[in-house]
Amino acid sequence: GACSVIVTDRSGSRSLNACILFLPQLQGCAVRTVEGISGPQGELHPVQQAMIEHHGSQCGFCTPGFITTMATAHKNGQTNHNDQLAGNLCRCTGYAPIVRAAEAAADDPVPEWMHEDMSKLKVAKAKPKEWARPGTTVELAKWVLDHPSGTLVGGATDVGLWVTKGLKDLKDLGPVAFIDGIDDLSDISITDERVRIGAAARIADVMQALVPIHPDFAEMLRRYGSTQVRNAATIGGNIANASPIGDCPPALIALGATLHLRRGVERRDVLLENYFIDYGKQDRVPGEFVEAVSFPRSADRLKCYKLSKRFDQDISAVLGCFNVRVIHGVVTSARIAFGGMAGIPKRARAVETTLIGKAWDENAADRSWDAFEKDFAERQKKKNKDG
Repeated sequence: GACSVIVTDRSGSRSLNACILFLPQLQGCAVRTVEGISGPQGELHPVQQAMIEHHGSQCGFCTPGFITTMATAHKNGQTNHNDQLAGNLCRCTGYAPIVRAAEAAADDPVPEWMHEDMSKLKVAKAKPKEWARPGTTVELAKWVLDHPSGTLVGGATDVGLWVTKGLKDLKDLGPVAFIDGIDDLSDISITDERVRIGAAARIADVMQALVPIHPDFAEMLRRYGSTQVRNAATIGGNIANASPIGDCPPALIALGATLHLRRGVERRDVLLENYFIDYGKQDRVPGEFVEAVSFPRSADRLKCYKLSKRFDQDISAVLGCFNVRVIHGVVTSARIAFGGMAGIPKRARAVETTLIGKAWDENAADRSWDAFEKDFAERQKKKNKDG
C-alpha cells in the first residue's frame, strides 16, 4: 500500500497500487501521487492536516500511501475507514490515530485542486508496437482471433506480480492486450430475470452491485483483497485464470452461473461448473475469450464461508458456497460448490443428493459427511498420502 496512487478517469477516482500497474492501463487517466495532494501554494489537504493533529503521520515509507488512500476516500465520500485503509501497512503509530485522522477530516470540503485532474489531462493517441489496447469488444474479439496465444490483462493484479515478483518481462508473455478500457466489457446488468456481469467489471463494482441481492457474496468479496486490489481486479480474470482457490467461481457455481465465451463473431455459452475441466485445463478453444458471466435472479439463499490464514486480504485455504432452498422444513433444491478441495472449483453433487428431499436439520449435516468424501476423493487421497 505504500505505492498507492490516485487514478482518475471518466468514472471517477480510485486508489490503485502503482507497483503492479502497467503504463498502458493509464491511457486516458490522470494520476495523482502524494506530491500532488497538497495545494498549488503548499496548502495542506484536510487529511494531511488531520494526520498531523492526531499524530497519525509515521515513517516515510508508509505515510505516502496512507495519504493518497485517505485523500481518495475523502474525495469519494467513503467513510468506511477500516476497509479503505486495510491495504496500507502501519507498524509505527498504529492504525488508531490514522483512523481518527480520517474521521476528523471526513466532513471537510474536498479542496478545489482535487477536482482538476481530468480537466488538465492531455491524451496522446498511443501507437504501441508491443501491446494492444482495444477500445471495444468487437476490436478485442478480432485481436484475440489474430493472436490466439496472446495474454489479456485486465487489472494486472496477477500479471503485475509475474513481473515484480517473478521477474518476467512483459515481452516474454508474447502478444499482450490491455482490456481495462473496454466499457462494453465492464457492464453490470441486473434485471428481474438475470444478473449479467462483463468480464472486465472490477471486483469493487461487482461487490457494490451484489450488496442488495446477495450480501454474503458481497461480504466475501470485501475480504477478497484491499481496496486497491478490488479497484483493479476483474471478475473475468478471477474466472479465466482458473485457480482452484479463486474466490468468485464457487459462489457463481452455487448460483447456477453461465459463462459467455466469444470467438470472433461467434458466441458460446457453457455452465461455469463445466468450464473447469482439470487443473490448468478449461473448456476454451484458441481465439476464444471470456466475455461475461451471468446467473438467474433469485431469492437470496447464498451463504459463503471462506477459511484463510488471515481473515482479510488472503487467499482461500477452502471456500464453500451453499445455495439451499428449504420449503416447510424440507430441502427442495441445493447447489453447493467449493474451491480449494480439488484441482478445480467443483460442485458437491453427492452432498446435494443427500440433502434434497430431506428435512433441513442437524441430521442433514451428519448424513452429508460421507458424501463429501465421494465428491472430493482426490483431496482425500492426497490427505491420506501426505498423512
